[in-house]
Amino acid sequence: MLIHVVDGTYELFRAYFGAPKATGPNGNEVGATRGILRSLYSLLREDQVTHAACAFDHVIESFRNQLYAGYKTSAGVPEDLLAQFELAERATHALGVVVWSMVEFEADDALATAAARWGDAPGVDRVVICTPDKDVAQCVRGSQVVAFDRLRRRLLDEPGVVAKFGVAPASIADWLALVGDSADGYPGVPRWGAKSAAAVLAMYGRIDAIPDDARWWRVPVRGAAALAESLRAHRTEAALYRRLATLRTDVPLGETIDDLRWRGARRDELTALCREIGDEAFLERITSWRD
Repeated sequence: MLIHVVDGTYELFRAYFGAPKATGPNGNEVGATRGILRSLYSLLREDQVTHAACAFDHVIESFRNQLYAGYKTSAGVPEDLLAQFELAERATHALGVVVWSMVEFEADDALATAAARWGDAPGVDRVVICTPDKDVAQCVRGSQVVAFDRLRRRLLDEPGVVAKFGVAPASIADWLALVGDSADGYPGVPRWGAKSAAAVLAMYGRIDAIPDDARWWRVPVRGAAALAESLRAHRTEAALYRRLATLRTDVPLGETIDDLRWRGARRDELTALCREIGDEAFLERITSWRD
C-alpha cells in the first residue's frame, strides 16, 4: 500500500501561475481551483494511488510567525489567489480526498506528521510526500518515506537527499538554518553557503556539535576561520532558524489509514462546486463516485 500526502498549498500556487485564468459565474477568479481539481484527479488515476490526503495552509501565517517576525506571511500574495484557498479546500473535499486545513501549523507539518505516523505502519509500503519543498527532505527515510516532485517527476529517497544536499535527512533542518530559506523568510548565518554547510554538517550532523574554534574542526573547509567566527557570533539566531526549519510531527490528524482510502468523488458536493466555478464539463471526467 502506498500513501500519498499532497502539499495542497504548493498545488494551488502551481495551478494559479500555470493554469489559464478563468472567471466563475459570480465574476470571481477560479482558474487555480479548476487547475488543482485536474491535478489531483490526475494523481488519483495513477497506478497504485489508493490512499491520499491533501494539506493546505488555510491561512499562510502559523505559530512560526510568533517566533520570528520576518517569517513568511500572506503579504504579496495576489488577492485573487488568496481568495481561492477556501474554495480549493472545498474542491479537494468534493473530489473525495481527505483535507487537512492548517491554521496554527503549516501544511508541511501535517505532511511530516503523516510520514512519521504511517511510515512504519503495518501494510504500508511507502509514504509519498508530494511536494518539491526542500523542507520535507528531513522527513525522508530510506525508500519508505520519500518526497516526490510531481511536476518534474522526480522522486527523492534517502540517498537522493544526500546527493542533492550533501547531508542526511536528519541534518536538513540544520542545513537550512545555516544556509537560510528565502521562501520562508529567514536569512541563515552570514558567510555560510550550501557547500560549506554540507561539508561541516556531513561531519558533525548538528549545529550544536560544530566546535566554536575552526582549529578543532575535523573537516577541511575553505574559509573555516571566518565561518567559525560567524557561527560563534550567531548561534542564538542559528538555533531559532533551526526551530523554524524543523517540521512538527505532532499535528492532531484525526484520520486513520482507512479514512485515507479514496472511494470516489462526492457527487452532490462536486456537482455544486463545479457549477460554482463554471466548470461542469469536469464532471464528465469522473469515473468513480462514492455516493
